[in-house]
Amino acid sequence: MFVSCEKEPNIPKGYTLLLPAVSVGNVGQLAVDLIVHTLGMERIGYLHTDCLLPMVGNNPFSTSQEDASQLATGTEVYRSVEKNIVAVQQRAPLVRGKQCEFRRRLLEWAKQCGFSRVVLLTSSHAYERIDTQMTGTQLRYLLSPELQQSVGKAVGELKWTELERRRLYPGVEQRDGEEQTGVFIPGGGIARKFYQECCEAGFPLAVLLTFCAEGDNIPDAFSLANYLNQWLQLVPCKKSGGKGATPQAEWKIPSSWTLLFGSAYPPDLY
Repeated sequence: MFVSCEKEPNIPKGYTLLLPAVSVGNVGQLAVDLIVHTLGMERIGYLHTDCLLPMVGNNPFSTSQEDASQLATGTEVYRSVEKNIVAVQQRAPLVRGKQCEFRRRLLEWAKQCGFSRVVLLTSSHAYERIDTQMTGTQLRYLLSPELQQSVGKAVGELKWTELERRRLYPGVEQRDGEEQTGVFIPGGGIARKFYQECCEAGFPLAVLLTFCAEGDNIPDAFSLANYLNQWLQLVPCKKSGGKGATPQAEWKIPSSWTLLFGSAYPPDLY
């Protein structure tokens, strides 16, 4: 699945794997863009799989004319030796009916590489929130039991809000009188099932998400990246104004974001 750009593939065991889910507003992917560009992460390869639609484009992180012509594929892999992180950037959607196979291959690759943990960045439809999610922070997290044992205390000190479990069958009375609850991430892509599969496999996974709606999701991407940075301390933070506010990191915006909503209208139209 992984094809290296290097002569000898070098992903040391114990690194953290950062993944985006193709989800509402593409927030996870935008957050990974910020992290890769700010840290100056090196591209070390790509994921070759028939589970994704084929895609090719120009270098999204170009800083000059010289590197602007470099090609980018649908799913690329970046590494930061300084931060001990490997990031996957997925730019192509999944082929219909291939989601299960993609999750299986992804988990197998993560195990083979010996990643210490996987952090999945995603988002969820704001209109699907329950009453307790309407106010306060719009950021949530989930930890697999395996990761809960090692980082649960550290995450607890951050005062984060865990994603609330919801009734699986609202309005349906159960025979035993007990309500069945579970993880519910509408619009979150592979997040929910990948979380369940990692729990079953005993693999350390963290899911970080934000509630949002389709539109200009740049603020949501900054918010999610800052949320992750609170935990992993990837980028230095500056003090924020309000009490209890999330510390703001100084992220670098990729050049590809200038065309996030398409190019300007041709002047010949007017």
